[in-house]
Amino acid sequence: MKLSLFIAKRYLFAKKSHNVINIISLISAVGIALGTAALIIILSVYNGFEGLITNLYGTYEADLLITPATGKSFVPHGEEFDLVRSHPGVKSFCEAIEENVFVRYGQEEAVATIKGVDSSFTSITKLNNFIKEGSFSLWHGEVPQAVMGRTLAFNLGVRVHFVDPINLYFPSRYTPVSLVNPASSLNNESIFPAGIFSLEQGFDKKYIFIPIEIARNLLEYDSEVTSAEVYIKEGEDISRIKDEFRKILGKDYVVKDRHEQNETLYKMMKSEKLSIYIILFFILIIISCNLFGSLSMLIIEKSEDAGTLRALGAKDSLVKRVFMFEGWMISLLGIAAGTALALLLCFLQQTFGIIPMPGNFIVKSYPVIVRVSDVLLTISGIAAIGLMAARLPFMIVKKIENF
Repeated sequence: MKLSLFIAKRYLFAKKSHNVINIISLISAVGIALGTAALIIILSVYNGFEGLITNLYGTYEADLLITPATGKSFVPHGEEFDLVRSHPGVKSFCEAIEENVFVRYGQEEAVATIKGVDSSFTSITKLNNFIKEGSFSLWHGEVPQAVMGRTLAFNLGVRVHFVDPINLYFPSRYTPVSLVNPASSLNNESIFPAGIFSLEQGFDKKYIFIPIEIARNLLEYDSEVTSAEVYIKEGEDISRIKDEFRKILGKDYVVKDRHEQNETLYKMMKSEKLSIYIILFFILIIISCNLFGSLSMLIIEKSEDAGTLRALGAKDSLVKRVFMFEGWMISLLGIAAGTALALLLCFLQQTFGIIPMPGNFIVKSYPVIVRVSDVLLTISGIAAIGLMAARLPFMIVKKIENF
């Protein structure tokens, strides 16, 4: 093993009689290095966007969301909910009501989603960090207030210093529809704007946060809610607490963590990441054809050396290992150079934000998160390609049989 590796090193680093073999070997190593770097960087960028989205949703989504298994609303009281509220891992338990309503402000109209929340939500929400105008305040004394997304506020022409109220309408569940005066069957609540936030366009054009008491009046609820949001203390095992809550609440309620609340989105991101990996992996297989060509030419060129080694008592297996080691070393050199380049570029992007994000986004540069698992997966996959490319010439170049 040591002898074949020594000879392979001599062939790789010593001057060869045909310069074209040097060039093809260099092209192979550079191609593998660039492919390795590209794969690690792209996977790291996907990790960055996944982390960004997770943090983004963590701004306004609870660690655990409790909803009814059937129906739309439920009453969050009773022995089971007392156990949930008093759990030592629970930081805050927030009651919430969500519903689509008709909104009118002056002459402008829109359909939006109100989210009625209680005082505990106001104290724990991270939306305070994304307020662009006014403040996240749902009460001014006894006057109810609303906090809405910037896109929705722009469409309605709302500014927090305006004195006109926002009018919310929702069909009454108990009043029959009048053909003479249909508006009489609509419940109406007036509320004044207190703050405008800017988080994400889809979220900004949809939500209006209002006091839960106003939401109950509008929807004609007594103590019902559409969901209960549970925030967990730092350091606690959310997965374990989720399983405990599922046992406590039983089959009548659904308990979801943040991943399950956006299951489709996370599955789509993982599918895209896997697709990119497979595409670049096949590109690296094509690049490895250069390695096959240079190794095949080297085998033909060194056939006399192989004969000399055999005359000295070397077995065919030793001769084959010499060329196989050389081909694999070319791959490993490319992998090492590409990994180092990728880690350097990722470090520079994380530290200095060299490549900016286009458009108006919440981050100024592309997010990058390097994961050891992605690096190891890339290295092992490309190393396997290099090993196959190094072994392939022995199956095709028939002259090897004369060694």
